Amino acid sequence: MKRTGRRRSSVWDCFEQLGNFVRCMKCDARLKYCGGATSSMINHMSRHHPSTAPSDEDEKPVICTVQCVDDESAAAAGADIMQVAIMSPHVNAGARLSEREYGERKRLKRSSVWDIFVKVDEEVHCTMCDTKLKYRSSTTSMMYHIKNKHPDTMPGDGGSGATHAEVTELISRMIERDMLPVSVVGGDGFRELLAHTVHNYKVPSAADVTRLVEGHFHEKAEELVAQLANVEKLALTADLWTALPFQRYVTVSCSFITADWQGRSAVLQTHKLPSDGHAPADGVTGRLLSTVQIWGIAGKVTACVHNSARGISSPQAFIRGTWDYATCFATTLQVAVSDGLSEALVGVIVAAGKLVKHFNRSLLASEALETKQVQMCLPQHALIQSCKARWDTICDMFERLLEQRWAIKAVLSDRTITNRQEAQSLEIEDDCWQIIENFTPVLATLKWATTVISADTEVSISNIYPITFSLIQTHLVPRENDVEQVSEFKLKVQDSLRNHMEVDSSDLASKPALIASMLDPRHKHLSFLTPTGRLAAKVKLHDLVSKLDVITATVGPKDEQQEIPVTPDISQVAMPAQLRSDTKNTMMLLLGDNYSSPYATDSEAQVDYYLRDIAPSLDINPLEWWRVNGPRFPKLATLARHYLCVPGVSLPSLLSEAGQIFATMRTRLSPEHVDMMIFVNRNA
Repeated sequence: MKRTGRRRSSVWDCFEQLGNFVRCMKCDARLKYCGGATSSMINHMSRHHPSTAPSDEDEKPVICTVQCVDDESAAAAGADIMQVAIMSPHVNAGARLSEREYGERKRLKRSSVWDIFVKVDEEVHCTMCDTKLKYRSSTTSMMYHIKNKHPDTMPGDGGSGATHAEVTELISRMIERDMLPVSVVGGDGFRELLAHTVHNYKVPSAADVTRLVEGHFHEKAEELVAQLANVEKLALTADLWTALPFQRYVTVSCSFITADWQGRSAVLQTHKLPSDGHAPADGVTGRLLSTVQIWGIAGKVTACVHNSARGISSPQAFIRGTWDYATCFATTLQVAVSDGLSEALVGVIVAAGKLVKHFNRSLLASEALETKQVQMCLPQHALIQSCKARWDTICDMFERLLEQRWAIKAVLSDRTITNRQEAQSLEIEDDCWQIIENFTPVLATLKWATTVISADTEVSISNIYPITFSLIQTHLVPRENDVEQVSEFKLKVQDSLRNHMEVDSSDLASKPALIASMLDPRHKHLSFLTPTGRLAAKVKLHDLVSKLDVITATVGPKDEQQEIPVTPDISQVAMPAQLRSDTKNTMMLLLGDNYSSPYATDSEAQVDYYLRDIAPSLDINPLEWWRVNGPRFPKLATLARHYLCVPGVSLPSLLSEAGQIFATMRTRLSPEHVDMMIFVNRNA
C-alpha cells in the first residue's frame, strides 16, 4: 500500500501563528512554536479546553501494514487473505512500533514546561508571572517553579516518566535537602532501586552529582551576594558544632531585615576548626573576619552571636572588626541550669531515668502500664527518656512521670509483673517524688524561656533581658513551700544568670540585647530596670541617634536636608490673592507645613516621642509595628533595623524537631563537602 501524505492538524482551528509563537483563540494564551510541532498546542487544549480539544488522529498519516499470505495456508486457517493493522499516534498498550519509529518519537518528545516558559539567551522566562530562571539544559527548576507558584497549571507529559536528566537533577536535590553524603550514589542498594524504577537509567557518578550541587551552590551564592549588597546592616551567628570526635566546625550565618520589614537569614560559610580538642578564640574570630571579607559585608555587621561558653571575642576582633559579641541565650541558660544542679537533684534525675528505661525496654512492663492507664482513666502516653545533651528533656521526663505516677506504682507493686528485688531498685521514694513535683514547674519556666528566644519566626534578641530579669526577680525567687534542693537550685541559677548576662554591669546599656529591647516597642519602657538603669539606656539611645545623624550627614546630606523642615521666606513667595485672605494658609506659610505634623524630625524629639508613645501589647510583631510606624520615627526605625535583626541564639529553632533533625543530619557530611551542602540546604 502507498503511504498517505501529511494532513494539516485540526488544532490550527483553535490557534493562530504569530512569528515564533502561537496564540490560543479561546483564552489568548501564547505558546512557543517550534518548527511544525503541534503537541504543545494539543496538550494546552486537553488541559484548559477539554470540551473542544481536537482529535489528533490527523496529526500524522495513517500507516497501513499489509501482510500477504499464500492461498493454501490462508484456506487451511480459514482466514482472510489480508490482515490490516491500523497504527495511529494514539496506539493502545498492545500495539507495537518499529524500533526506528520509536526512536524518532522519543527524540521528538518535548517537556510541556515549555508551554509556560520561554527561553531567552541563557535564561528562561515564565509567561505567567515573568519570573526569570537560569537555564542549564534541565527543566527541573521550571517544574519546581510551576508546582510552587502555578499548581493549577502543572504541566503533564501524557503520563510519561521523567527524562534521565530530570532524574539526575532530582537525585542532586534529594542529596541537598536530606544532607546525604554524595557517595550515596555509589551504593549498591541505591543503584538497584534506580535500575528497577527508571528504565535503562545510568546512575551518575559522585563527581557528576558534585558538579550539579556545585552549580546550585554558585547560583544561590550569586543571588545572596546581590541580596546582601542592598542590606545596610546585618548580624552574624557563629554556631560551633562537632561531627565526629575529631571533626569540629563553625557555621557562620547572617540575619537581616529587608526594606519591607521582613526578617531574613542565610548561611554564609562553614569552616573546619583544628581538631585539638578546643577552638582558640583567635581561630574562630579569624574565620569570622575571613567570611566578612569574602562576602563583602565589612562595615555592615552589628553584632555576632555565638554558642561558645568560653567566648570568642579577642583583641584581634576589636582591631579588625567593629561589631559586638553576644553569647547564645540558649547556651547561657544551659550553663546556668548545669551550675544549679546539685548532687541530690542529679541523683533524682538518674533514678527517674532508670525507671523510664525499665518501662521502655520491658515489653511486659509497658503492656501492664497501658492496662493500668485504661483502668485508672489516665492518658495513654508513653514515658519519656531524658537526653544528657539537652537539659529541657529532663522537664519532659518529669512531667510524664508525674502524669503516670500512680499507674507506675501499680505496675511496680504487682508481683506478677515486677519481682520484689527489681521493684525495690526501681521504686522512687516519696521525698523524691516531692522533689520532682516541686522541681518540674521551675524547669518548665526555664524551658519556656529558651523556646521563646529560640523561635525563628519573630524578633528574639529584644526578649532576652526582659525574660532574664523576670526569671531573676520572679520565677527563681525561693518560696516557702519549696523543698531545700529546689530553693538551692533557684539561687544558683540566679547567680549564674547575673554573672553571665552581666545584669549588674555599669555597661549594661551598651549591650546589643538591651539596645534591642529599647527599640522593641513592647519593651521600650524598660520597667525591669532601676530608674538609674533606664536613664543610662535612654542616654545610650540618644547617643546612637546622634551618631546616626553624623553618618547620615556624611553619606547623604541631601536626604538629611529633606528631613529637616525649613520655614519658607514669605518675602520671596508669590502669594495669590485668594491665599492672602486665607488665615489658615498664611499660618502654614509662616510656620511651615510640618509645624503640627505628628512626625518628629529632630533627633532628640524622636526619641522622646517614641518613649512616651503608648506601648503595644506583647502579642504584636515588632517588625510589623515598625513597618507601620517607621515614618513617624525615621532615625529610630533605622536603628531598629540594625539591632532587631540580631538573633537571640546561634541556631534558630534549637529546641524544635526541625532544628534537632538538621543538627543530626549535618554530622554525617564529609569534610570536603560540608560547606557546600549546608549552604545549599539552609539557603533553599
